Amino acid sequence: MNRSSVTPRVAVVTGSNRGLGLAIGRALARTGDHAVVVTGRSEQDARSAAARLRRDTEVMAHTLDVTDPASVCQLFADVERNYGRLDALVNNAGIAIDWHLRATTIDMEAARATLETNLFGAWRCAQAAIALMRVHDYGRIVNVTSCLGSLERMEADCPAYRISKAALNALTRILAAETEDENIKVNAASPGGGVDTRMTRGTPALSADQAADSLLWLTCCPPDGPTGGFFLGREQLPW
Repeated sequence: MNRSSVTPRVAVVTGSNRGLGLAIGRALARTGDHAVVVTGRSEQDARSAAARLRRDTEVMAHTLDVTDPASVCQLFADVERNYGRLDALVNNAGIAIDWHLRATTIDMEAARATLETNLFGAWRCAQAAIALMRVHDYGRIVNVTSCLGSLERMEADCPAYRISKAALNALTRILAAETEDENIKVNAASPGGGVDTRMTRGTPALSADQAADSLLWLTCCPPDGPTGGFFLGREQLPW
């Protein structure tokens, strides 16, 4: 059933069954302007997350493996069938499996897995999302990146993760350039170091909800808002 007459905006958040992704879904739900599609790698994870958000807005639970092209296609086909539109995509799904490793010795399979999720997974979702966004000439894409992906600040340690986020930043610039004459905004945003999620190392400096609030403005930015930027909060970062 097409619910676009009921819900003015529809948002997909990848990797939203816990942590930062769930917090972003919650922040979007609380705006009152978005139906939220929450995703998890298993149906149980997705349904559990959706149940936690339904008191705030309309929520759809959907399984999603961003490394599987068929899974990505199914998600966006179901969004189109249920809502007839897509207005926002938050590419939050990601992995960090090479902490304290070095580029000179890392196992290439770990590097490949990191890029497959953090770069190609986001790329697949962005392609599918933009196709739907163009139908209504409106779209907002936020690629959740990291300060560790800044070339200006690049150092050793966790090389695959750093490279995947630097590549995601490059993809952000490319997609923004391709859509610059459309009402589609594509930005990269870092939630900040030490966010309290499963990937956190050390004592968290921010709660997931606090970090989500810093990303929400890009997901809902006006037509004169930024595109092709790399942000921490509302501060633009060096590439």
